[in-house]
Amino acid sequence: MIFVKSLRHNRISFGPFNSFLQMRWKKPVASAQTRLETRTRDLKLDKLMAHIHKVKTILNIHHLMSQRKRGPFVSVQLMSRWKNIVGLNVGMGAFVHKYPHVFEVFMHPLGRNLCCRITRRVKDLIDEEKNVVKDCESELVQRIKKLLMMSKNGTLHVHALRLIRRELGLPIDFRDSILRKYSKDFRLIDLEIVELVDRENLAVAEVEKWREKEYKDKWLSEFETSYAFPINFPTGFKIEGGYRERMKNWQRLPYLKPYEKKEVVRVRTCGGIERFEKRAVGIIHELLSLTVEKMVEVERLAHFRKDFAIEVNVRELLLKHPGIFYISTKGSAQTVLLREAYCKGCLVVPNPIYVVRRKMLDLILLGCRNTRSLQYQEEIKEERNGLVFKTSGEGRRDGDWVLPILDSYDGKVLESPGEINHSEQAFDDCESESSQSDVFFKDDSS
Repeated sequence: MIFVKSLRHNRISFGPFNSFLQMRWKKPVASAQTRLETRTRDLKLDKLMAHIHKVKTILNIHHLMSQRKRGPFVSVQLMSRWKNIVGLNVGMGAFVHKYPHVFEVFMHPLGRNLCCRITRRVKDLIDEEKNVVKDCESELVQRIKKLLMMSKNGTLHVHALRLIRRELGLPIDFRDSILRKYSKDFRLIDLEIVELVDRENLAVAEVEKWREKEYKDKWLSEFETSYAFPINFPTGFKIEGGYRERMKNWQRLPYLKPYEKKEVVRVRTCGGIERFEKRAVGIIHELLSLTVEKMVEVERLAHFRKDFAIEVNVRELLLKHPGIFYISTKGSAQTVLLREAYCKGCLVVPNPIYVVRRKMLDLILLGCRNTRSLQYQEEIKEERNGLVFKTSGEGRRDGDWVLPILDSYDGKVLESPGEINHSEQAFDDCESESSQSDVFFKDDSS
């Protein structure tokens, strides 16, 4: 017995001297986790998700900075405590220094410590997104109504909508600004359940537009396009024998469409389970089509399973259809994307909210490039405020002790010297050009 255990421990290969041993072969388990690990990866979509993760991290930092009551800036030393909160794997000082178009680092005139604040361009983009969301309010109402039409009883939990608020483009206070404002369309039950008042179903799924186009342009029969989905496999996907025939039969398989109101029964007969799963594919496809960037986290889809009557494993269902959905593991969570909506890492049909978010993403991707424009803007701002002084060899300016101007008064012309508030706020005179501030920054980032 000891000899058998030693052979198993040392993993000795089967041979004539140990032929009395019985080696048991274990069949590999085909689970959702193994399918996720062995799936064909889409490098462009993975790269896009890595960039979007940076945007979310920066927005989380901006949210933490905006909660500070002492001013619109925070010391870098205090920001280093937020490393685990925002999920950074590098130092906060190094991360801030990596994006000069997003974060403005300066030396506090009185405390003589490094401080950081969000640049004006990022603030303008955040305000622009809020204005675009207000302008698209009627479209947001239609999105919520379509989600309620897809539900089993015409109701949804407000908590589930709150989880995908940013994906749908909803404002932070959507329960008051949309659900309560449009009382003719929505009714709140116990403040946590929203119900559709008028259940007349006149909605058409987004995939129906593609089906109509395929029917007209490619002269396909109605039998081929009535229940088909656009298929777009990633580069390098291996098609096994018999896969094309199974996919062709699945495309022709009829199913209960998302906005059709009938009793959903999972019939365990020939084709019954396949129709039930295809209905779940249609609902998830329509849900992703209603989002701004055609993506949502996989874990948050589980909050809609009961309301949409999806009684299947969502992640395993998504992995079964790699030509329709793609699960990316980049970032802090698994995210499912609609493959047909993207081409070379960009949306095929952009919307106004996506355009603003893309501007912010492009600004972040600049990194440390084009920083001369930032220096030019600072010089113009100093000339406008009349704060251009000669710089001594030590890196300290002659007028540093005169005017500690508040950041909130940037861009304003003061009528009299008595309006200057001598408080402990940052001012724009302190540039990172001095050697002393560079030394402090390196020490802090390390």
